[in-house]
Amino acid sequence: MDTFATLVGDIGSFVWGPWLLIPLLLGTGLFMTVRLRGLQFRKLGAALRLGLLKRKEPGDAEGDISHYQALTTALAATVGVGNIAGVATAIGLGGPGALFWMWITGLVGMATKYSEAFLGSRFRVVDERGEQRGGPQEYLRRGIRGPVGKVLAGAFAVFAALAAFGIGNMTQTNTIAGSLESEFGVPPVVSGAVVMVVVGVVLLGGIKRIGAVTASFVPTMILVYLVAGVLVLGANAAAIPDAFAMVFTDAFTGTAATGGFVGSTVAAALQFGVARGLFSNESGLGSAAIVAAAAKSVHPVRQGLVSMTQTFIDTIVVVTFTGLVIISSGAWTSGEEGAAMTAEGMSSGPLASLGGAIVAIVVVFFAVSTVIGWSYYGERCAASLFGVRATYPYRALFTVVCFVGAVWELELVWGIADILNGLMALPNLVGILVLSGLIVRETRAYLAQDPDLTDPPSALADYTPAR
Repeated sequence: MDTFATLVGDIGSFVWGPWLLIPLLLGTGLFMTVRLRGLQFRKLGAALRLGLLKRKEPGDAEGDISHYQALTTALAATVGVGNIAGVATAIGLGGPGALFWMWITGLVGMATKYSEAFLGSRFRVVDERGEQRGGPQEYLRRGIRGPVGKVLAGAFAVFAALAAFGIGNMTQTNTIAGSLESEFGVPPVVSGAVVMVVVGVVLLGGIKRIGAVTASFVPTMILVYLVAGVLVLGANAAAIPDAFAMVFTDAFTGTAATGGFVGSTVAAALQFGVARGLFSNESGLGSAAIVAAAAKSVHPVRQGLVSMTQTFIDTIVVVTFTGLVIISSGAWTSGEEGAAMTAEGMSSGPLASLGGAIVAIVVVFFAVSTVIGWSYYGERCAASLFGVRATYPYRALFTVVCFVGAVWELELVWGIADILNGLMALPNLVGILVLSGLIVRETRAYLAQDPDLTDPPSALADYTPAR
């Protein structure tokens, strides 16, 4: 087992090292940011208004769910353990500077998220059950003609279908079980059984029930967490300037050992910041494009912009709150790990007696929502590989694994999840670069006629892209 753990660590270090995924991930985000002329900064306000306030498209747009439900489903899949345990793990291994690299991953990742959601909506197809199916497994095959596109699409579908059991299931349910056991004494068997039943009931209804469920409670769970964070940051207000200073300086100088923190290098801050940043917001992973394809939208540009806001909310808002709570409270030097470190930070100030309970409860809601969102990602990829007949067996297996994840010891799962995430991202990022000309061309054409994302111009209201 020690040999296998070492192998997993070595593979993860290579995949997330300075010669493969980190430059490809950041490079793709920077490349698309430049080619799209800073779209994520220019159109963020209009995109937030369209996604959060307007919530649905005019007329009879094709799709299974509203783009607001698509946004909340994507948020459900991303605002999870990565925002609590993942941020703490990044800071615990890479120091405060890791938060800076999480920000960078999020900012340039917004352009990547826009691109993949655009492609997901543009190249979606209707399956045998009359439901929309799209994502990298479709746009890589249909957008890049020939064997190269088929290989990239197949590789993504395989890695995503498998990764869903790690990033979107076992790591989430194991964290739920651990948090409830340490805080309330709930046996992992009980936690696993309850999560399995809840997830199973939701999955029986397919994407329409998933969209309805996530739309109803995702905004509330994020708001509750942010309010708790505001209270803690208010109590630690004097330490916030120093926290920001450490984030920016340590990102380029490394962090010396202090308290229970053993010290870190710049390379560690970069590696764990980018890896956990992607784990949290999934920009470049291609997963959000799968649910973007199910959204009712009259044009891929509009859905791409709505999907882009998910990365902003996840990383620039929620991750920042978690990171500042951990750093300003001094919890990052406590020697605690994962969600326990975040709970240590939340237990400072006015929440001294409630911080641990709040984090445990939030972990449950964040993690369950992630499991629900990722079940859809996995089943869509399984359907692209084996046909829609694979949907129900996949849902059944995914539901059972919820229980397994809660009761097993999963020391290696985080490392394996990082590897599978990277393997998912590779074909997707290559595809975005190859299809970047199409993305830029159609984006500019649409925004020239509808720059403020109001009701779409009549000339494009019935837009049907060439397949």
